[in-house]
Amino acid sequence: MAEIGIGIVGGGYMGKAHAVAMASVGAVFDTGLRPRLEMVSAASPASAERYRTAYGFRRAASDWRALVEDPKVEAIVIASPQSTHREIAEAAFALKKPVLCEKPMGASLEDSRAMVAAAEKSGAANMVGFNYIRTPASQFARKLIAEGMIGAVTWFRGEHTEDFLADPRTPANWRTDGRANGTMGDLAPHMINAALALVGPIRALIAEIETVHMTRPGGAVGNDDQGQMMCRFAGGAIGSMHFSRIATGRKMGYAYEITGTKGAIRFDQEDQNALWLYLMDEPEAVRGFRKILTGPAHPDYLPFCQGPGHGTGYQDQIIIEARDFLSAIETGEAIWPTFRDGHAVNEIVAAAFASSETKTWQTIGAAAHR
Repeated sequence: MAEIGIGIVGGGYMGKAHAVAMASVGAVFDTGLRPRLEMVSAASPASAERYRTAYGFRRAASDWRALVEDPKVEAIVIASPQSTHREIAEAAFALKKPVLCEKPMGASLEDSRAMVAAAEKSGAANMVGFNYIRTPASQFARKLIAEGMIGAVTWFRGEHTEDFLADPRTPANWRTDGRANGTMGDLAPHMINAALALVGPIRALIAEIETVHMTRPGGAVGNDDQGQMMCRFAGGAIGSMHFSRIATGRKMGYAYEITGTKGAIRFDQEDQNALWLYLMDEPEAVRGFRKILTGPAHPDYLPFCQGPGHGTGYQDQIIIEARDFLSAIETGEAIWPTFRDGHAVNEIVAAAFASSETKTWQTIGAAAHR
């Protein structure tokens, strides 16, 4: 096995998650490439050094350029604000270094389009950090649908709802300023990504997006609190999605229901180790939704635990993501979701804003695919 030097830009919430994942992935999955925590960068020398010490990096830098250009940093994880994504990614790809970028990819559709072009020109491995779809339960749901277990999909309902800004007395902060930090930039991409993964391309949509709490202690709110959209999938199914950061009582409301011609599936991230499955061909007396607890028989569960029903957690999703990123680097084969897949999500978000502003249906371009 070979070592690979990892550089992480940003040491906050997601920077820590990626550092822990890279430190653990080799032991969990016995990967061919073994990450070495080479360098972390942050906005100041003090914070960079603090992250270096806390996470076990060899070195720290207060300038992301020093990290990207360092020859011992062979692959880069971008866990910094969206407004920085494009410049960092373009610099890394110019050196043909692989990049894993947190979602949403860039601060605008123009950013993500440019990032796709840079990634594909370089030929380097590239991935976007949509981690929730990687739970064993959601991977299993995707497998069941692909194998035709519930027949042709006719309907999809998805939501990503949380309540971290439900209280209007919560002061204004960085989350309440800038479109990329609003609900449609922060939460919506995860469920849109799930819809594309589970059901397929979206052909058209109509949406409403709004700010409920226009002001908060400390200032005006400059982005959206919640949104909803109806959509038509290219495969013929219809569906709807709802996104909110003011959904009182919801902590991790990443949930979906999928109806097919032979059955149905339900999932809720707040109970992430269970999948609900309904099959029409069972005897009527026992026909109903069954709760399937994830275990070693389900995708990417066994490396973490041998006991069915014991469960995996949030950090495990990031470890699975790290495994996929290392595999893409080692094999040279693209692993979903690539930057192009991340851009497809951004296209749908942009179409939703356009629909909300014009009160019309929007047709999605050919790039919005799995």
